[in-house]
Amino acid sequence: MLLSDLQPATLDLVLPTLSATAGQLPDAVMADPAHAAQIDQALPSIDMQKARLVLFTSGSTGRPERIVKKLAQLDAEVHALQAEFGAMLEKGAPGDGRLQVIASVSHQHIYGLLFRVLWPLSAGREIGTQFARYPEDLVQQLANGERSVLISSPAMLSRLPVQLPWAGARARLKAVFSSGGPLAPQASALAQSVLGQSPTEVFGSSETGGIAWRRRAEHGDVWQTLPGVETRLNDGGLLAVRSRHLSDATLWWETADRAEPLDGGTSFVLRGRADRIVKIAEKRVSLTAMEARLQTHDAVRLARAVLIERADLPTRVGMVLELSEAGWQQLFATGRHAMGNALRAWLAPVVERVALPRSWRYVVRMPMNEQSKVTQQSLLALFDPLMPQPEWVSRADDEAHARLRVVAGLRVLDGHFPQANLIPGVAQLHWAVTLARQAFDAPGVYARAEVVKFQQPILPGDTVDVRLQWLADKDVVQFAFISSRGPHASGKLLRRA
Repeated sequence: MLLSDLQPATLDLVLPTLSATAGQLPDAVMADPAHAAQIDQALPSIDMQKARLVLFTSGSTGRPERIVKKLAQLDAEVHALQAEFGAMLEKGAPGDGRLQVIASVSHQHIYGLLFRVLWPLSAGREIGTQFARYPEDLVQQLANGERSVLISSPAMLSRLPVQLPWAGARARLKAVFSSGGPLAPQASALAQSVLGQSPTEVFGSSETGGIAWRRRAEHGDVWQTLPGVETRLNDGGLLAVRSRHLSDATLWWETADRAEPLDGGTSFVLRGRADRIVKIAEKRVSLTAMEARLQTHDAVRLARAVLIERADLPTRVGMVLELSEAGWQQLFATGRHAMGNALRAWLAPVVERVALPRSWRYVVRMPMNEQSKVTQQSLLALFDPLMPQPEWVSRADDEAHARLRVVAGLRVLDGHFPQANLIPGVAQLHWAVTLARQAFDAPGVYARAEVVKFQQPILPGDTVDVRLQWLADKDVVQFAFISSRGPHASGKLLRRA
């Protein structure tokens, strides 16, 4: 068995099923080289259909999912890799054909196992004993080798420092492979500029094995199927594959990836995932499992996770939490930073550190559309907001006090007053309505505003206290915006039931 991670929850689930362990596991058996050298006996032949390897990866619930691979499946995949990429690696090889394999990925995962160990071993090359944890390691190892191939993660390729001495390394690098998660176009371009190679991305999963590959410099977004792999779409537009990389080569395996076929099915473009398993820094993460874990915390009534993808930043998880009354008390007492640390610690037993949420939003109620549904768009808007995330100082049935810290990056500042960077009056009214809806259990539509006064502009850098009072008998919400510079705006919001 190869475990996908060493998280406590994974070890608690799997270790009781094993009779012995090796490597970086608790109470692992350590190899004795001296004893191994004394063994002098013929090894029995291996039945490729009966010999099996067990891997673990996260399933739809977030619990480690057991995946059994016949040795024949791994052998078929190795032959497909050699058929597609072998000539590229062997071109210009010296007489002994030595090729150094450098990796930034672990052999515990199917990608590292195939590309670092099984494929080189089968092709008569050096297996990937060189491990590059940091870009500086990579520079040094490339400088020490004659010819090299890099088996990399997208995370490594996305953070290559251009100031390192790459010139000598580029001359020795034959190819760069990337798998285990999406490689952003910017990261691909950076790798080509720094390493002199457009990375060969390999698409697949632990369940399906390799499906397709591409090099952005040549193919853009289009994936080319690997030798022996057939693809088609099911009725729901999801990609289905059939190959010898599967346990039954005659059956179609349906993935959770939406796709658009091209060239009669020999290539395709991916159009996003249909499930909620995502890749963060090459780690498979179940957003559903993260939500479920957080909802067992006393401070959380409801949790909704979103994937935040921006061209200039690594992909990360954002978490929107509808807090319980105890949660609000904890937030008021300890502050946002301590609250976030406590929730990350609650998630830590089931989520690897690199994939933990980095952005938290606390709401009185989940944002809903006109059909009373929580949408991805409404959740993502909290992370690219028209208004600051409110810090609730106090809330009661008819009074509430929120604090807004106005920063320069708010979208509401874009394009309104090019010569003066200030919050427009219409935006302040939107903030008042939004906060009133969050603070009071008062459904309906705000029809108009009355007695509105704008005394002075709200500017980036201001911390604004918003005071709200609900006059239930009149169906009116009074609001006032005040900062250390004095009052900014006030008025009344009249509702229509």
